[in-house]
Amino acid sequence: MKIASLFSGCGGLDLGFSNAGFKLAYANDIDKDTWETFEKNHGLEIDKRSICSVKPSDMPDVAGFVGGPPCQSWSLAGEMRGVNDPRGKLFYEYIRLLKAKKPLFFVAENVAGIVSKTHLPEFMKIIKEFEGVGYNISYKLVNAKDFGVPQERKRVIVVGYRKETGKTFSFPQPSPKSIALKEALKGLPDSKPALPKNKPNEKLGIPNHEHMVGGFSTIYMSRNRRRSWDEPSFTIQAGGRHAPLHPGSAKMIKKGADDWKFEEGPYRRLSVRECARVQTFPDDFKFYYDNVAKGYKMIGNAVPVKLAEAIAKRIKRDMDSLA
Repeated sequence: MKIASLFSGCGGLDLGFSNAGFKLAYANDIDKDTWETFEKNHGLEIDKRSICSVKPSDMPDVAGFVGGPPCQSWSLAGEMRGVNDPRGKLFYEYIRLLKAKKPLFFVAENVAGIVSKTHLPEFMKIIKEFEGVGYNISYKLVNAKDFGVPQERKRVIVVGYRKETGKTFSFPQPSPKSIALKEALKGLPDSKPALPKNKPNEKLGIPNHEHMVGGFSTIYMSRNRRRSWDEPSFTIQAGGRHAPLHPGSAKMIKKGADDWKFEEGPYRRLSVRECARVQTFPDDFKFYYDNVAKGYKMIGNAVPVKLAEAIAKRIKRDMDSLA
């Protein structure tokens, strides 16, 4: 069963669907920093144009669309500009192609902020648009840690089934057991620091097992950034400067409101590979970059593979039942 990927990034959502038995037939993303990583890991040339330039005839016929339109416009950590930001309008480009191609299903992923009080009215307009082009819609705010991902990560998942199928997607039940960092990072030796100016370190036994170097901003030091070995990670963000601390690092102590400091002892950020482990990418998925910051960014922007796979398996079951 073939799928098309939009806003593909490095392909975490796509890998989850591939693991569930779908075949990737088309991919599109304008971010040049992700192209090499996507193409070398997925074995598919990516359409590098803006989605605004993609015509329905440029895409193959597929059973499903998957993709996460850029989330910065809706993020609670950002400016919350929503559709007032050009990136916030890209949902409507996704809908334009859905209307023309009419795949049996689609999946769209976005940050929790899209269902915040500020953006909920616009989000509901988007849901109405999805319904208007012929889909039964289900959406839910999920936490990735409930689906085999060792990380607190809340995201909104929207799934649509063509109305002709007579089906509506139901979300899989959360797992009763959370995965801790000690399991996620098992078997990894200590990482190596990036080279000056955070250039990649070529002398690595494990691909991408290097950590960003440099100081910590006042924003970073405004809260605890360290989780213990027995807990899931904090959210992996799209930037190395905000990467959580390794659980073996010195603890952080609260000094006052929005002011923390390190205890005595060594400390470092999670490495690029450790962030990939937390996002449930396998170790043979290699990330390509000319600056370590770009590695953290593409991993942080990805959908965790295990979350994508849980959604994909449920969809595969439903689609197979139509045959």
